[in-house]
Amino acid sequence: MRKINCLRCGTKMEYAKRTKLQLGEAGWILGDLPHLIHGAMEVDIYACPDCGKLEFFHADEAEEDTMPQKRCPKCGKFHDVDWPKCPFCKHDYYGK
Repeated sequence: MRKINCLRCGTKMEYAKRTKLQLGEAGWILGDLPHLIHGAMEVDIYACPDCGKLEFFHADEAEEDTMPQKRCPKCGKFHDVDWPKCPFCKHDYYGK
C-alpha cells in the first residue's frame, strides 16, 4: 500500500481497490476486437475522503496477488502456506 496525500487538499488518501482498465477502443467496423488485442492494465485506485479526488497507480504484482509464505522446519525452504506437505522435501505438517 502506498502512503500518499491528496494533491488537491493534502488529506491522506485511502486505498479503494484494485481493478483492470480495458485498453484499446471499440470501433464501428471492428467492434470490440481492439479490446481483445490490447488487453487490460491492472491498477490500484486511491480516493481522497475529503474532496473525492481519485489517483490511479500501476499495480504492484507482489502486493496482493502473492500467497503468504512459510518456512519448512525440515529443509528450510519457503513455500505457500496452503500446502499440507512441503513441496521440496515432502515434510508432512499434520503428521499423518
